[in-house]
Amino acid sequence: MNRLNYHHLYYFWQVAKGGNLTETAQRLHISQSALSAQIKQLEHSMQVQLFARQGRKLVLTDSGYQTLKYAEDIFSRGAELEQLLLKGMQPQSSPIRIGTLATMSRNFIESFITPLLATADSRYSLVSMHQTALLNALAQHQLDLVLSNIAVQGNDSQLWQCRLLARQPVAVIGPPGKALSDNLAAYQQQRWVLPPVQSPIRTAFDALAAQYQLRPDVVAEADDMAMLRLLARDSGALSVMPEVVVKDELKSGRLQKYLALPQLYENFYIITTQRELLHPQLAVLLQAFTQTT
Repeated sequence: MNRLNYHHLYYFWQVAKGGNLTETAQRLHISQSALSAQIKQLEHSMQVQLFARQGRKLVLTDSGYQTLKYAEDIFSRGAELEQLLLKGMQPQSSPIRIGTLATMSRNFIESFITPLLATADSRYSLVSMHQTALLNALAQHQLDLVLSNIAVQGNDSQLWQCRLLARQPVAVIGPPGKALSDNLAAYQQQRWVLPPVQSPIRTAFDALAAQYQLRPDVVAEADDMAMLRLLARDSGALSVMPEVVVKDELKSGRLQKYLALPQLYENFYIITTQRELLHPQLAVLLQAFTQTT
């Protein structure tokens, strides 16, 4: 079984980046023949041609281009690992990996990552999953942090750090022009699109509805805030959600806030694990978000 020789790959990477065998050999303080031999050994062991000659020039083959992409990633990650081990911190340039609950507000997520959007050299990745998958990825160091509207508690096998980021008031939202008062009891005869019954928002709304003897005509349910926003915008029905979910529609007048529901909030949390080494961008995000809320 062939095994990739990373010493040979490093020399290939240097030549491929520089494009000139002689200049690369001089820069690496190695003879041109030795450098050429290292690359030939890599090609032989992998049974592939990485360079083709065009006159005196070396040009990458298709396999060479693919190898160069992998080599770029391998050696840049190696440099990050070196900095991590020597200095005890991740480099500022390494991407911060953010997991988000698939059903939560995209507007809230965007507001949280605004400092990254405003910084030209910031690198980040966003991945949406359900809560269990997010926590598994976090525990396996595949994510640096998780944004969720579901709190989590640690146990003996995993110590989660769950911090409340924000509490967003929940309101009755709907198309403009309805003649509705500030009393929830007056909202009879209205059609509703609501979160599902297992949602904390729906549970709290149902309790309020019972208190005011309101029997809502529920025509649709959606557990995804993006879909709930679309239904509220296009169905003509009323909905219940945090204002942040529909901030653009409220600003443009496509939707209207009718009633702030008393003592009803959606909580947003940041979840991390107890680690010695945290991504440097995490503190920046937390500080910036705290200052704006």
